[in-house]
Amino acid sequence: MTQAASAEAAADDRLPPEQAAWMRALARQAGRPLALAVALPLLSGLLLLPQAWALARALQWIVMEGRPLSATLPWIGLAGALLLCRAGLVWGGEYAGQQAAESVKRSVRRDLFRRLLSAGVLWSRARSSGELADAMTARVEALDGYFARYIPAMASAALLPLVFCVVLLGFDWIAALVLALTVPAIPLFMALVGWGAEAAGRRHANALARLSGLFADRVRGLTTLKLHGRAEAEAARVAQASDEVRVRTMSVLKIAFLSSAVLEFFAALGVAGLAVYFGLTFLGMLELRAGVLTLEAALFCLLMAPEVYLPMRQLAAHYHDRANARAAVAEIAALFDGLPDAASMPAEADTPAAAPVPGTFAIVGLRMPVPGRGAIAMADSVRIAPGERIALTGPSGSGKSTLLETLAGLRAYEGGLAFGGRSLRDWPAQSLRRQLLLIPQRPWLMPGSIADNLRLARADAGDADLARALARAGLDTLVSQLPRGLDTPLGARGHGLSGGQAQRLALARMFLSRAAVLLLDEPTAHLDDASRDRLLAEIAAFARGKTLVVATHDPVVAAVADRQWRIDAVRGEVRA
Repeated sequence: MTQAASAEAAADDRLPPEQAAWMRALARQAGRPLALAVALPLLSGLLLLPQAWALARALQWIVMEGRPLSATLPWIGLAGALLLCRAGLVWGGEYAGQQAAESVKRSVRRDLFRRLLSAGVLWSRARSSGELADAMTARVEALDGYFARYIPAMASAALLPLVFCVVLLGFDWIAALVLALTVPAIPLFMALVGWGAEAAGRRHANALARLSGLFADRVRGLTTLKLHGRAEAEAARVAQASDEVRVRTMSVLKIAFLSSAVLEFFAALGVAGLAVYFGLTFLGMLELRAGVLTLEAALFCLLMAPEVYLPMRQLAAHYHDRANARAAVAEIAALFDGLPDAASMPAEADTPAAAPVPGTFAIVGLRMPVPGRGAIAMADSVRIAPGERIALTGPSGSGKSTLLETLAGLRAYEGGLAFGGRSLRDWPAQSLRRQLLLIPQRPWLMPGSIADNLRLARADAGDADLARALARAGLDTLVSQLPRGLDTPLGARGHGLSGGQAQRLALARMFLSRAAVLLLDEPTAHLDDASRDRLLAEIAAFARGKTLVVATHDPVVAAVADRQWRIDAVRGEVRA
């Protein structure tokens, strides 16, 4: 089965119970605003009863009893006052619903961002950044209509028609019977149509997510595509994905229009049935009542008949909000390997950055899975004492970077791996980042100035601190020659710097950090011998009293270590 076919099959499935429970938990978190959004429209609907009765009484007095208009002004004034009151209640309900939706969206985005940070860079690297961004923006935004409009409309549709029919029963049992027979058919047919709408909504969400991810990735790699002559081919792929979204959108709209047609058919049938019944009764052509039908009772029933269906109309108008929200939840769950649960997430320990723990590693039976290559294992149980220096050696692709990333807490592993007397899995991500510093072969640099990138290691560092760190990394001359110096902007992934300069900038960031453990991956790979020796001396001086683990091919770099670990690429073993 292709990936597209798998997505189609998943889109046709019902929402899993855990996802439905998560949406109910979000509704409970909304609290008072959502309760007001539900209660105020209900109160407005109940006030419709005395409003319709006041109008019917006024017309009864004028038409049937011949009273002057001045005599009916109190009833007309009551109806007008109730109308204004209902308008205020409706506005208040909409405002409260919007506040509830904003609260939910803010909470979900915070939890998703927390999940993104705690999952680590390797997890996010394996996913499309465009799809992640789309999930945290457009997919979360799809929850707005569900909480702001659908839930209040669902509550009104569940209660108000029943209350109206019970009240109408006291005026005319036939009118109440007609409405009671037609109203239940609407939810039945809406549910049948709604199942198709939800499946179509999920397929539409999948197509939109694919388009968002595809477009974001192609824009990011536009220069590379242009250099390799692939710009037109990728533009055609984006156009094809856009056309798929168009087709999915039209299918959702067709189902939505079908749902509205079903609703309007039964609503028109009920209102027309009442009008015909009352007309024939007044003409004396139909005698089904035990008593005399008054104009007041007939007008009250006719005024209330459309209002019985109004909550259903509002529910139908917002039913697609439910389908969109459920599709968005399914998309978020698939992309983030489950839904975030704020209540069960461990709180980040507020460990001060200036108080590093003893950098002791205890390794017992460590096994590190590598996708497509099996696994790398530690042959022995070893310890890395605080202040010790370890050199990782081995051929390219043997797993040196994998071991460093595992020690940094960025990779899944099997066996025992403890840091500071505590299992690495039990460390909160934020606290662990304060204790361990990893500089990979291709360090990450964010779009921003040179100073911004340096202050990622220490936000309170002054310009003098930055200058000293650049001098230790051998970048002071280069930065001083730039027109804007430390304020020189860098593009995404350090665009504007060579590979060696980006590596040195990352090392300058290291010289600002207070981490107890330094994990360096080929820190001198891009340097000549003289520059390597100077930088190596600075690293050795900075690492005094710290734990240092460095992966290298260079015997000169390995010579600064207290001991060496060699990785056997054939057997997949680390020999300490």
